Amino acid sequence: MKQNDHQDPPQDKDRQRQLRLLPGVDRLVEQLTGAAGLETVPVSVLTDAARSTVAGLRQAILSAKKGLAETELAIDAVVMRAAQAARTAMAPNLKPVINATGVVIHTNLGRSPLSREAIDHLVAVASGYSNLEFDLSKGERGIRYAAIEDLLCRLTGAPAAMAVNNNAGAVLLAVETFARDREVIVSRGELVEIGGSFRIPDVIRKSGAILKEVGTTNRTHLKDYENAVSEKTGLLLKVHTSNYGMVGFTAEVDLAGLVELGRHRNIPVMHDLGSGTLIDFKEFGFPHEPTVPEIVATGADVVTFSGDKLLGGPQAGMIVGKNEAVAAIRANPITRALRIDKLTLAALEMTLRAYRDKPAAIRNIPTLRMLTEPLAVVEQKAAALADELKNLDGTRLAVEQVPLVSKAGGGSLPFLEIPSSGVAVSVEGISANRLENLLRAGNPPLIGRIEQDRFIMDLRTVAQSEISVIKEIFAALAAAANGSDGHTKDC
Repeated sequence: MKQNDHQDPPQDKDRQRQLRLLPGVDRLVEQLTGAAGLETVPVSVLTDAARSTVAGLRQAILSAKKGLAETELAIDAVVMRAAQAARTAMAPNLKPVINATGVVIHTNLGRSPLSREAIDHLVAVASGYSNLEFDLSKGERGIRYAAIEDLLCRLTGAPAAMAVNNNAGAVLLAVETFARDREVIVSRGELVEIGGSFRIPDVIRKSGAILKEVGTTNRTHLKDYENAVSEKTGLLLKVHTSNYGMVGFTAEVDLAGLVELGRHRNIPVMHDLGSGTLIDFKEFGFPHEPTVPEIVATGADVVTFSGDKLLGGPQAGMIVGKNEAVAAIRANPITRALRIDKLTLAALEMTLRAYRDKPAAIRNIPTLRMLTEPLAVVEQKAAALADELKNLDGTRLAVEQVPLVSKAGGGSLPFLEIPSSGVAVSVEGISANRLENLLRAGNPPLIGRIEQDRFIMDLRTVAQSEISVIKEIFAALAAAANGSDGHTKDC
């Protein structure tokens, strides 16, 4: 047997040598502690960052065909890598983004942004104690709905009102209150699915009620409800198909007819509006969307709708209706599990207060402002951003102002197409997909869309104050993309 038969191949020797170069975790933590920009980082976070950095480099050495570059294993380089890991660990997971998608009520991006007044009141209430469940006039325990009940009643015309944590909770709670172990009659064409695979039939069954479908997918008549009513019927439910629509040979029962049937047969009637609005959008040229006051005026026992869609407030589920119905829902033990918290209440109260002056509401509630902003104003913002990007020094940006179409989003106004204006950008040497990835990974992340191999920003959902931020984002991107020799690098 030859002497070198058991010797390691040269690449294995290189790996072993590089593994020995890796600093120990303790040494790395010592280097990180008190370093510039890391003074306030807890030692536990520095230790985790050091461990993950060393583990990552060890794995890279073992998996690389020829090991790593020696520069990557220098102590300064390893410290920089660990420091970046520590900074990443300290950054919040939930962060603000710039929505340049043109989708106003973007579910993935947090739906409706709050008004300045709502934010200020939320901060004030969150900063200390509040009269959440304390009646200041009587000096005794109160109810948390008092902050918004009178406002909701005045704005909707309903005799009673309350709110829970979201509209799905409102539907579940109301159905469970009136129809547990009893039948809920609903049109087959209204058994909708909302985002996240949330389905009306599933909610009904989860409430303990028995789903009884009537009619067909495209046509339901009042006689279908009449024929389905039995001694087991607990609720007549109408669901507004706010996230889709049907055209052609269709028919549905109007709520007034259903209310009359419910009154005649002594069965409560509920209408789930989904994305409810207090504003009649017809004056802005939008398709008709039933308003909450219109629905309440029909005499329905219970009406439910969302707080963070067309209302433009925080996530919440509004329940308005007749005194007896709302009182029964409020007395349901499940109400406590779904109750609204003080921060949501604070933001919701100020959102509702804004509606007492409709022009002010449209001006100050961001969702309403973005939906109704005149095209000329959006075009001005797009032109301003295009000019800012074209004037960046030494960049290889191709910039063009383009006409676009915005959407309401959030399962609201499905047929609405809002004329808009935006900016299309491409960067020499960087694909549109790569550019989108880089912008999405930025600080703050910039979220747009890709069309015709260009990154598109719709200015309807971009605030005036964000234009300068977008300019800075692209300036930093251009600086990183251009090498010192003047040639473009792939970031």
